[in-house]
Amino acid sequence: MRLPIYLDCNATTPVDARVLDAMLPHFTETFGNPSSGHRFGADARAAVERSRASIARCLNAETPAEIVFTSGATESDNLAIKGVAAALRDRGDHLVTVATEHPAVLDACASLERRGFRVTRLGVGRDGLLDLGALADALTTQTILVSVMAANNEIGVLQDMAAIGRLCRERGILFHSDATQAVGKVPFDVRALGVDLASFSAHKIYGPKGAGGLYVRRGVTLRAQQDGGGHEGGRRSGTLNVPGIVGLAEALALCLEEMEEEARRLMHLRDRLKERIRGALDGVRVNGHETQRLPGHLHITLEGVDGDRLMMELQGIAVSSSAACHSGGTSHVLAALHGAAAGNGASLRFGIGRYNTADEIDYAADEVVAAARRLRG
Repeated sequence: MRLPIYLDCNATTPVDARVLDAMLPHFTETFGNPSSGHRFGADARAAVERSRASIARCLNAETPAEIVFTSGATESDNLAIKGVAAALRDRGDHLVTVATEHPAVLDACASLERRGFRVTRLGVGRDGLLDLGALADALTTQTILVSVMAANNEIGVLQDMAAIGRLCRERGILFHSDATQAVGKVPFDVRALGVDLASFSAHKIYGPKGAGGLYVRRGVTLRAQQDGGGHEGGRRSGTLNVPGIVGLAEALALCLEEMEEEARRLMHLRDRLKERIRGALDGVRVNGHETQRLPGHLHITLEGVDGDRLMMELQGIAVSSSAACHSGGTSHVLAALHGAAAGNGASLRFGIGRYNTADEIDYAADEVVAAARRLRG
C-alpha cells in the first residue's frame, strides 16, 4: 500500500484519468472563447453545449437550457438562494432551510437576513433527518424558497427529497437543494424529486475543481448575482471554463454509468470499516442515520478520545475531523444532532472512494483502533 491512504473523498476527489483525457484537447486545441464569433469560438461553444446536454440527460432535466454553468457549488448555492430571493421579493420575504446545511447555504441565508428577509432554520433529529411535519408547519404564505441538502457533506445522511419536493409543490413554493454530495453518487432525478433548483460540483465526482453547475427548472426566475456580459442566458456572467465544463460532464456521465456497481462496493467497504472499528473498540458512535446515507460515507465519534491528538496520531491515513469547509470548534452539524454532547470525544469523517481497496480499509481501521487505545490508555 502507498501511504498515506486517502479517505477524504467528501472533501474532494482526484481527477479520473478518463476525465482528464476528455479535458486535455480543450486546453490546447479547442481553446477558443465560446462567446467568440469565429471558428475557434464555435468549436468551444459546441463542446460546452454537448456537455450541457449530457448533464441535462444525467439529471433528467427537461431541456439543456435548464443547466447553468458556475465555478462550483458555493457559487451555485448563492445564485440559487439570493437569485430567487431577489426575483420574488414582491411575493414574499421568508425562506426555510436546515441547521445542518453547508455554510454556502447558511451564510447566503444570513446575508439575506441582513437585507430584511426572514429565515427559518429547522433542526434535525439525532439521526440527522428533517422532520417533514416541522417543515410543513414552518411554511407560510410569505415563504418563497425551501433549501434542503440532499446528502449532508459532514455526516452523509440522505434526506427524503421526494417528500420535501411534493410538500413544496403542493404549497407553490420553490425547492432548492445543495445536491453536491448526492449527484453522481446516488440517483438524482430532478423531475422525480420535484426539485426546482439544484447545485452540484465536479470535484466531488472525480472531475476538476473550479467547475460546477446549477439546475434551474424551466419557468423559474432568478436574478443574476454577477454582472458583466449576460452569459448563460443572463443568469451568470463570465467567460466559460470550457475544459472544466467538459470534465464535469464526463465525470458525471461516468458516475452514472458505474453507479449501481460502485455503490454496492462502497457500501461493503463502509460497513467493513465500521464493523472492524466497532468490533475492537467500545464507545464508538455513528453520527447520522446508519443506513440512510451515502454509500461510501462514515462519520463516527470515539468517546474518551481527544480529537486533536487523534488527528496527530493518524499519520498513515488522510481523514477529516469535520467537514473541509469547517474552520474549527464544535461542528454545527454535530451540535444540531447532539447538542452540548457534540464536543465529547473525537469525530472522524471517512469518505471512501473509487480507488480505495479492502486492504486499505483494514489498514485504516487498525490505525484508528490502535491510536484510540493509545490515547485512552
